[in-house]
Amino acid sequence: MRLCVIIPAAGSSSRYRASGGMRSKVDEDLGGRPVLQRTVELFQKLDETDSIIVAGPAEDHEAFIERHGDKLGLLGVKVCKGGESHRYETVKNALELVPDDCTHVAVHDAARPCAPVEMIGRVLKAGEKHGAAIPVIDVPDTIKRVEPKAEVDEEVDPLDAILGGAGKDNSSLRKVEETVPRENLVLVQTPQVFALDLIRRAYGQDDLTSTDDASLVERLGEPVVTVEGDARNIKITRPGDLELARKILGLGAPKERAAHKRF
Repeated sequence: MRLCVIIPAAGSSSRYRASGGMRSKVDEDLGGRPVLQRTVELFQKLDETDSIIVAGPAEDHEAFIERHGDKLGLLGVKVCKGGESHRYETVKNALELVPDDCTHVAVHDAARPCAPVEMIGRVLKAGEKHGAAIPVIDVPDTIKRVEPKAEVDEEVDPLDAILGGAGKDNSSLRKVEETVPRENLVLVQTPQVFALDLIRRAYGQDDLTSTDDASLVERLGEPVVTVEGDARNIKITRPGDLELARKILGLGAPKERAAHKRF
């Protein structure tokens, strides 16, 4: 296997920032290195890896290069611009840089820095044998479908007139429409691994709307196999996930600089 790893890193981190994050989640500190670098290092040391491509944001791409370019260059990583609106645009841009002598492509979320090496090995082995493989975990909880539009449940508080709404207990509520049987349902993770010719065919289709790369392969009518994923392979989506990632990797939070060194 000659593997090219594509790491889409063009997302806006909107949910992360909306939940209190101050910057892009891939820029956050994880044991003295950015989340993005930790993710790259998962594959940089693998014998199968021939090349790594990081697709950064199309907007403010120069700022992204300024933050990460030197570190990624030292790791032998190629960097390209991702898509402006959709993940599939980002992966498609990166696919154009995949060397023809590679046999397989792995696509892995930039915000999944905790993927255990043994799990990655399982996916690579299955992808080499079957042409398309993804890691999954069984759904542990009850699943319910809810109405798409949320209502705001507002607590009326006399202090609102004074505080201007600050401190108001607003809860976003959605009514349950049905309970969905969870038999044979799984949660999908990355890396997703494909034979190079197969993923190129998948991205050669006219309709590329998708939530993951495997769905485009499925659209071709080609089989995709699953292997056991890992609960530790979390995707950092909100600030609390960053703290969980630090615990999984056994890393401490960044220390504040001494007061006399802050300026």
